[in-house]
Amino acid sequence: MKFGTFYEHQFPRPWGEGDELKLFQDALSQVELADRLGIDFVWEVEHHFLEEYSHSSAPEVFLAAASQRTRQIRLGHGIVLMPPGYNHPARVAERIATLDLVSGGRVEWGTGESASRSELEGYAVDPAARRAMWREAVEQTANMLAMDPYPGYQGQYFSMPTRNVVPKPVQRPHPPLWVACSNRDTIHLAAQLGIGALTFAFVDPDEARHWVDDYYTTFKNECVPIGHAVNPNIAMVTSFSCHRDEAEARRRGLDGFLFFNFALGSFYGWGEHKPGRTDLWAAFQEARASIPDSMAAGSGGIGTPEQLSAHLRKFADAGVDQTVFIQQGGKNRHEHICESLELFASDVMPEFKEGEERREREKHAALEPYVEAAFRRKEYMRALPDSEIAPFSAYGFAVAERSANGANGANGGNEAGAPEQRASAGRRNQPDPQVITKLREAVIRNRITRPPA
Repeated sequence: MKFGTFYEHQFPRPWGEGDELKLFQDALSQVELADRLGIDFVWEVEHHFLEEYSHSSAPEVFLAAASQRTRQIRLGHGIVLMPPGYNHPARVAERIATLDLVSGGRVEWGTGESASRSELEGYAVDPAARRAMWREAVEQTANMLAMDPYPGYQGQYFSMPTRNVVPKPVQRPHPPLWVACSNRDTIHLAAQLGIGALTFAFVDPDEARHWVDDYYTTFKNECVPIGHAVNPNIAMVTSFSCHRDEAEARRRGLDGFLFFNFALGSFYGWGEHKPGRTDLWAAFQEARASIPDSMAAGSGGIGTPEQLSAHLRKFADAGVDQTVFIQQGGKNRHEHICESLELFASDVMPEFKEGEERREREKHAALEPYVEAAFRRKEYMRALPDSEIAPFSAYGFAVAERSANGANGANGGNEAGAPEQRASAGRRNQPDPQVITKLREAVIRNRITRPPA
């Protein structure tokens, strides 16, 4: 089984000068440590306006910074919010590819919809349409990463003309795809679409076995890949705090884990929030004595190395491919997080690393015929032959052409003419139209021709 760390960048009040800077710098140091220790993944969320619960609104920036301080650890978007109101699909493709390039091909592309009122209404995303938006955007973003050029799209939630989206990623056709899952329905959907299941629900190991069995049974029998590659994997989150003394492990880690669940419930379930004024940490402290036991569900990752090993062994035996540690919760201290990671790496991780490469090879060999069958069921987006790739003229040439022709209506190309302010910019320092024509002809003569796919 593989292991990952998970970051919301939780930042409980009160907020002191420089505290948020320290939060991010400490997190980068923790990722650097995890890389040195041999932990496999780091996962970084995307959330917006979720004060105290998550200050991770630009994960691509954090992961890019982490890429320059690490060498081996996989850099996971956990997740990118895919409805176009949050992120235009072409911008997602560009950012994923760029991160893959600067990291040397280490990106994991997790995707999701979002479900909080704070985020959905903040970005004017229709809650009722978010699943359909996610599906359309994921499929088209994968096409943008894989195709040259992207043929263009007229969809329900976004449209764009033919463009070659650059750069392209190191990992072809695109980095491994995942989706955030909170119940067995989304686990089932992930398997149907051939993408990894990032399970952000605290599931006990017995229940995990049912989720894993459902995922792989569905993958084998129903998968029609949404992307151009499949990623049959299932990851599950767990609490994390490791110390040789159980009581100390709980003292260091339990409150942070409980705050994680308290803040999650407040934003997604039962809370009321006044932006910039609600104090979640104070509310948590006031309610601490009455927090139900259900909020401690999933705390089996807090304890001694022996207890943590036994806890994780149950997930491994259930067939879980990766467990992801929620170690940065509430006011958990940086030095305690680092000590826990070091103890885990020395006393727990080796038994799970042993035989992992063999397990992976055997799993891939067993799934190979099902993967081939899945791609036979996929309907690919039609690639454009050269004859159907429509050229477009630069705005500056369109302005010059109108000037030469004296025609206000001509736009010099097959797309919409330039807005007036751009036309004005194009007239400044405009070379002679005959010179422009020669330059344009050189560009046209030097087009790449490719045989039909």
